[in-house]
Amino acid sequence: MSDAQSDGTDWTPVEGADVCVIGAGPAGALLSHSLARRGHDVVVLEAGPRFDKAERVDRMKTQLRPGPSHDEIWDMGGERDEYSASGAHSWPLNQRRVKGVGGTSLHWGAVVPRLFEKDFEMQSRYGIGRDWPISYEDLRPYYARAEREIGVSGDEDAPYQPPREEPFPMDPFEKSRPRALFEAAGEALDITVQDMPMAINKGDYDRNACQGYGTCQFVCPSGGKYSADIHVDKAEAEGATVIDRVPVQRLEHGPDGEEITEAVYETPEGETHRQTADVFVAAAGAYETPRLLLLSDSPQYPDGLANSSGTVGKYFMGHPPAGVLGFIPGEDTLQGAFGPQVTTAIHQFYDDNPPENGCVNMFPLNTAGPSPATIAMGQDTIGDELLETVDSQYGSTVGVNMSTEMLPRERNRITLDRSKTDSYGNPVPDVQVEPGEYARNGQETGIEAASSLIEELGGNVVYAEGTMTAEHDELGPLGKGGYHPMGGTRMGTDPDESVVDPNLRTHDLENLYISSGGVFVTGGAANPTLTIMALSLKAADHIHETAL
Repeated sequence: MSDAQSDGTDWTPVEGADVCVIGAGPAGALLSHSLARRGHDVVVLEAGPRFDKAERVDRMKTQLRPGPSHDEIWDMGGERDEYSASGAHSWPLNQRRVKGVGGTSLHWGAVVPRLFEKDFEMQSRYGIGRDWPISYEDLRPYYARAEREIGVSGDEDAPYQPPREEPFPMDPFEKSRPRALFEAAGEALDITVQDMPMAINKGDYDRNACQGYGTCQFVCPSGGKYSADIHVDKAEAEGATVIDRVPVQRLEHGPDGEEITEAVYETPEGETHRQTADVFVAAAGAYETPRLLLLSDSPQYPDGLANSSGTVGKYFMGHPPAGVLGFIPGEDTLQGAFGPQVTTAIHQFYDDNPPENGCVNMFPLNTAGPSPATIAMGQDTIGDELLETVDSQYGSTVGVNMSTEMLPRERNRITLDRSKTDSYGNPVPDVQVEPGEYARNGQETGIEAASSLIEELGGNVVYAEGTMTAEHDELGPLGKGGYHPMGGTRMGTDPDESVVDPNLRTHDLENLYISSGGVFVTGGAANPTLTIMALSLKAADHIHETAL
């Protein structure tokens, strides 16, 4: 009997599905579309809702108000999204993830550099970290495919980027006023300021053009920023079925323990359903995928599915953030610098940096600083004095954000906190992480470089901290923690030391694949989403060619 509701939603399983994909974020969306367009019957199970695109202006207004926290913008939080962070380093999950069709790409900044060649060879080159079982060259054609799929702007002639086989699909954005300032300072300090690859439409791709709202992270009201719901829609146009608001509770396997037979999910009405398929792809992200595997324990797999190596949840990584802000006295032209929040990069301390300095990827900002309301909220004055303070800061603020590399370590991991449960009674994920000295060095390298740039411009540095630097004793504007979760289901050729093989198929179950940042062996300092997409396209090819 159909479980269809009055609004047209049908939560019943799809009969005869070839592939069941768990998660409708960037990984699941591109993989689902790739398989559906080749004729496979794909069903996507998504824990969160379909967000109404007409509501994005209201979500932007929520972002611009000084009161709400970031997790409120896309309805994160509450019992559904409970978690623990019991490690030495705070890690606020709900500020950096979205559950819904489109996933975390709904609120990302659309920054899409590739990993560098060295990221795949850290052990061989430097004796630290671990080598991937694939090389940059193996992934290079899939990077190009992913860039074409999502529409990326950039400059193929820019220095400090890995080798390219063809131009970017779109030209780079015009130089902003902050970009011009940073370039001038960089020339004096021998620091190269260049274009950042961005998945934001300049007007010649299959979505709306950028309208310059300048709120890319966390909301793009115009739809000029790529988000994965675009490929979810494309997958549905090719015949895929998407069922939303149905968090998968566990995966079940057959009596021999060699294959997954069904994904068990709950509907908003409290009904339990079981989706069968020939192939299953866990694309629920680097937090929820290890949790799902651990929740799916059985007599054959008492430590969780795909965990014969004992590494599920281990070697977790992220990018601990750092930032530098300053004011340029007498500068007020930055108020007109609207457009994408980021279009500029400093990769020099990523690719051309001794390992003892850590690894950092830097993002000069195009924004004019905090909003006037946010500035006013932080002042004790009123009247003309307050107006003068706001006027002196807004439009004269320059800043650099940065991501730093964290090396994989076994004790950094995601486990189950059985003392706390979500709205379905399941133990919540617990993140235990200490980024380590290498990440601290990367933050300090980036802070020193960014501070020198602002000072070269005649600016006054008013904030220069990382989440791990000695000065960061209290919560700063960036907060504690980090973002870009990676690891926990890492890739490798040895089943005793890894969870998936180079095609993202689990070593233990022949029809279960994992497509997420969790398969990363090292994290680099580049935003991981483009690499996640490239790996997903590679996995889709393998599923199409060998598993169906």
